[in-house]
Amino acid sequence: MSLPHLVLITGPEQVLAERALAEAVAAAKQEDAQAEVIRLDGRTYEAGSLIIHTSPSLFGGTKVVVVRGLDEGTDELIEDIVKLVQQGIDGMLIVLHKGGQRGKRALDVLKKAQARVVQAPAIKSERDKSAFVTHEFRSRGRKATPDAVRALLEAVGKDLRELARACEQLVDDTEGLIDEALVGRYHGGKVEATGFRVADAAIAGDTAEALRLLRHALASGLDPVPVVAVLASQLRQIARVASAGRSRSVDLAKDLGMAPWQVDRARAASRGWDGERLGRAIQAVAAADFDVKGGGRDPVYAVERVVLEITRQRQAG
Repeated sequence: MSLPHLVLITGPEQVLAERALAEAVAAAKQEDAQAEVIRLDGRTYEAGSLIIHTSPSLFGGTKVVVVRGLDEGTDELIEDIVKLVQQGIDGMLIVLHKGGQRGKRALDVLKKAQARVVQAPAIKSERDKSAFVTHEFRSRGRKATPDAVRALLEAVGKDLRELARACEQLVDDTEGLIDEALVGRYHGGKVEATGFRVADAAIAGDTAEALRLLRHALASGLDPVPVVAVLASQLRQIARVASAGRSRSVDLAKDLGMAPWQVDRARAASRGWDGERLGRAIQAVAAADFDVKGGGRDPVYAVERVVLEITRQRQAG
């Protein structure tokens, strides 16, 4: 494939956008090792800069001009992009746009000129994040089990940069299938992961284990707020899945914006619960959320109390 003169990277997910940018610059460098990369910021752009930087050099060589933040760019930037695209460019122009209507005129001109468009869509749902982690491993020639993907999301969190680094570390440091046990050896000691284990034990009705894990997590520095958030998320997932019928996990996950493993786990966790007791548990978590965010006197007491209430509701069945 020939090197494009125009590349448009559009979408809010900065991890994907940065990768697309790096790939485009690398392709230009591969074609011309001496290619000059010039970076401009849309927010501080001054009129004429783009035209100056894309003008042919007396010494020859490829110019790669990267324009970040078209969505926050000045009027002068929009006008100069339109002018440059219409008159043509010898080197490569890479434009990044996070979204919104700002800069639409320049976007339309780039697309009309058949710029290579690379999408960097937002990755927000649990389903999308699971797919991201799975793809990270697959793109590096490795396979991870659904339980391993779940464990990594729970241990590392939802930040894509952290997830990408964690995936890279596992690939670099291990061999063979990536399973839950392997993820646990590398990341299971993180206090964030303990919050999910507290929720699992509480929802299963195991009071002693839930309190033991909770007190260990709090002693290790975990704030009560994310523990309550996990409890709320897990209970809501159970409620949504339990009321959604008996469709296949894959189909239900797509409808609910969840990952299939989340549907399976929610179904398993729903055993022993009914709608009335589940509703009371969710109400208790809502009250605890208010308390741990400043509405109550003692956040630690509030989170312990809600764990006890959840296990009590589970055991009442």
